[in-house]
Amino acid sequence: MALTVDHAVLVALIGLLACLPAVVLYRRHREHIGLPPGPPPHFLSGNSQQVPSEQPWKAYANWSHVYGDPIIHLRISNHSTIIVNSVRAAIDLLETRSNIYSDRPQSLSTWATQPFMWLYHWLFSSWTPRAIFGDRPSVFSTSLVHPRFKKYRKLLHAGLNPRMVKKYYDLMEHERRVMLKGLLEKPDEFFDHVRRNAGAIILKVAYGWEVNSTSDYFVRLMEEAFTIHNDINKPGGWLVEYFPLLRFLPSWVPGNAFKRKAAYYRDRMWDIDNAPHLWAKGQIESGNYIDSFTSQHLHPEDGHMVDAEEEDIIKWAGGALYFGGADTTVASVLSFILLMALHPEVQARAQEEIEWVVGRDRLPSLEDQGDLAYVAALIKEVLRFAPVAPLGLAHRVMEEDSYLGYRIPDGATVISNIWAITHDEEVYHDPYTFDPTRFLPPSSPNSEMDPRKFVFGFGRRVCPGVHFAETSLFLSITGILALYNISKKVDSDGKEITPSFDFTTGITSHPKPFSCCITPRSPEIVSPIV
Repeated sequence: MALTVDHAVLVALIGLLACLPAVVLYRRHREHIGLPPGPPPHFLSGNSQQVPSEQPWKAYANWSHVYGDPIIHLRISNHSTIIVNSVRAAIDLLETRSNIYSDRPQSLSTWATQPFMWLYHWLFSSWTPRAIFGDRPSVFSTSLVHPRFKKYRKLLHAGLNPRMVKKYYDLMEHERRVMLKGLLEKPDEFFDHVRRNAGAIILKVAYGWEVNSTSDYFVRLMEEAFTIHNDINKPGGWLVEYFPLLRFLPSWVPGNAFKRKAAYYRDRMWDIDNAPHLWAKGQIESGNYIDSFTSQHLHPEDGHMVDAEEEDIIKWAGGALYFGGADTTVASVLSFILLMALHPEVQARAQEEIEWVVGRDRLPSLEDQGDLAYVAALIKEVLRFAPVAPLGLAHRVMEEDSYLGYRIPDGATVISNIWAITHDEEVYHDPYTFDPTRFLPPSSPNSEMDPRKFVFGFGRRVCPGVHFAETSLFLSITGILALYNISKKVDSDGKEITPSFDFTTGITSHPKPFSCCITPRSPEIVSPIV
């Protein structure tokens, strides 16, 4: 009997695999009908090999020009992906229809009740994120219909709403002064000072951890996490994404080193996800801890016992603060420094306004924000000119839809090309010119769109830490402008060295390493403050 059963199972499996090519061809033919335009896909790898490994958002924007439509279709990892390249289309889909466009791309477990589809997606869908992260309940990837989604959003709102951000102001001010002192003592290490500042604020808010150096353990851990995420999401970085069946070959086969790399990343991400929470929990249990987001929720005011499920929710929500709250600020501040080195006339005008409004004997504060119109315009232009998340975070449409006469398939990944929107000539005049005056208080109804309406996301998935990020960004930028001049370095012949305006590719995009001079505007300004 056992042999008969085994034989039947084997026959069924062979039959299932034999039918699979027909299923693949049928699905691709059916899905292609009525889709938005896009470059013709390769049979095996789809459009994956056509997506540049560096700054793909520029290629996506160009394809919209080539095909004459604000949305394009790509087949990435055997999955329909819609790229939205205009603000009108992004608002129409991700905000007006947010009830069906606010989900995140699905995990493999979604297809558990559909054997054919489960096998199809298991064989041909993106392998790398699944191998490294599995079905971990990360805040950023949680489905809209997941029971944890509302709990996550509630916790994050409680920790990042405007009223709570006011409570963090003293911490932000203290860390700003530490950063400014670091820029005075070691100006060439400005990358480290900016990273330390952002990490110190969010680590204390999330866990009560105090950062004491630019080489802090948890700050470095955050940097490692960002590096891993960017490597995983970099187009063309993993051969297995082009040829999914490679994952069935042993790791010693030439070209299969990705398996060892994925296993290493999986182990590192477990440490990164758990280390700060376990440290904070240990401090709380010892009674020697600083009040934080984690301590408040592990020891709730109503005194109820936190069970394992609730603690896991707290851990992931704290991790969302940890990872989501720092990297965007770092990217924006570094972009600001680079842009000031390239545009001294903009820097001088902002400094002149700060002196006029604030004077020289103190740093700008949040109370000055409403009176610093040019500085506010400068910050908006930094966010527009160098968006920190050029492709945002992916959405998923929850049912079949149509737009501009095109079919949007159920379950398709939808990506908003924020870089294309911020460089769209129909939205911004002369978009490739860095010009803060475009955002000065309008003298006519034709003022240009505030980029903050979309650089932090769309619809129900807008970043819950917007107010926190904007506050931190304002304090960092105004502090640097008040005390320092940023300029180009000069070579041994006295000629200026113009830094390259080049950015990394990843979920967040940072300026690639560059050099500049950061010098005190005058001892009379810097000494009393720093």
